[in-house]
Amino acid sequence: MDKLTVLLGQSGLANLGIGQLTMIIIGLVLLYLAINKRFEPLLLLPIGFGAILVNIPGAGMYAEPIYAADGHLEAAGGLLYYVYSVGIESGVFPLLIFMGVGAMTDFGPMLANPKTLFLGAAAQFGIFGTIIGAVWMSSMGWMDFSLADAAAIGIIGGADGPTSIFVASQLAPDLLGAIAVAAYSYMALVPLIQPPIMRALTTKAERKITMTQLRVVSKREKIVFPLMVLVLVAMFLPSAAPLLGMFCFGNLMKESGVVERLSDTAQNALMNIVTIFLGLAVGSKLSADAFLNVETLGILVLGLAAFCVGTATGVLMAKLMNLMSKTPINPLIGSAGVSAVPMAARVSNKVGLENNNQNFLLMHAMGPNVAGVIGSAVAAGVLLSYLG
Repeated sequence: MDKLTVLLGQSGLANLGIGQLTMIIIGLVLLYLAINKRFEPLLLLPIGFGAILVNIPGAGMYAEPIYAADGHLEAAGGLLYYVYSVGIESGVFPLLIFMGVGAMTDFGPMLANPKTLFLGAAAQFGIFGTIIGAVWMSSMGWMDFSLADAAAIGIIGGADGPTSIFVASQLAPDLLGAIAVAAYSYMALVPLIQPPIMRALTTKAERKITMTQLRVVSKREKIVFPLMVLVLVAMFLPSAAPLLGMFCFGNLMKESGVVERLSDTAQNALMNIVTIFLGLAVGSKLSADAFLNVETLGILVLGLAAFCVGTATGVLMAKLMNLMSKTPINPLIGSAGVSAVPMAARVSNKVGLENNNQNFLLMHAMGPNVAGVIGSAVAAGVLLSYLG
């Protein structure tokens, strides 16, 4: 009987706190959204499952290794601890993800309609607006964020998970977990967050605007463009070179047509492996003690504000361009200026079809979507140059 009592006392159920239970429920909600609602399951499913694993009392999934005074390893760390340390803290996973995204990206829509670069640039306003907001909250005494912390939080507005992780690892390592969770959560919830903003800022007539078919972009243009972007940006902003370099390298493998095996690996096998471990690592930061605090909630609020502002400014820029252009632009594609590739472009297309079932905006929306990736990487380079 005594052994049974000891065994029960050591069980996870007996040691389960209200905070851990809350986070397990949140993990289950994320799994529900991934499986039942299909909200970016590639992201939400591993994040939700990682959240459940890390909140099971006594499982030690994120336990840190224990070393003796002489440096001898007495107890190994948990799996999620090593995954997070090797992939997230080092910045390796974000760069590998950028290479895979580059290999899956087609610059054609953006090159066919260069005006969409302005939409991608406008959507980055959420980043800098949120930096100002974070500094203001600190000045009011509500939070205690330094300028570097504010910059790391603001990058969430680009809706670019890899960039958010990379910048946070350089500027605010102590906030990296909360920033990673916020960035990937909002990326996954694009279909919920963006449509109300898009509808509020556009009229039904604007949402029905049909755009002309894009011109065919030559293979030479597609090969030269990533090289030109890398050289120009790297010369002015060397700190942006790691992100843009891996992105352009992945794209060059795809467009060159001479390394199909490498391009296929970057797009599929490698991308899938990294996504699995990155999702679990992000989920591992959803532990009750690290997540349920005022600072993390402040980051979530600021991140959501950044994402909403970025969506709104992209739509408003498209409306402004329509006042100065003879060729109309459907303002819905402006929301795709955030870097959530290709989720934001799909949302633009979906809302467009709701108002005009012959209005196929996906390829048009990919222009600002790809421009947003470049824009967020450039913004990250600017912040790292001044604050890194």
